[in-house]
Amino acid sequence: MGTVLGVQPFEDLVEHLTRTSSLGPGEAARVVADVLAYFSEPADAYVRRRHGELKARGLTNAEIFPRVAAELSGRRVAAPELSLRQLRRIVYG
Repeated sequence: MGTVLGVQPFEDLVEHLTRTSSLGPGEAARVVADVLAYFSEPADAYVRRRHGELKARGLTNAEIFPRVAAELSGRRVAAPELSLRQLRRIVYG
């Protein structure tokens, strides 16, 4: 993770994870970086990825798009509310 004026972002979280788990400082920093990267995924990339994952599990578009719409509201940075048609356009163009 990068630093700002010599202070590591989320240092308090890394210290908390180190105190409350068996993770060392380096491992805790990697976990925090991985979680931040996961939740920094842009909405359109998330929609495409989740559609592919759910399609591979055998779900239909009628099941997938409402589920993805609901999941988007729980993302770290709330995505704009997208209609089912907008979700389809992200996937299929």
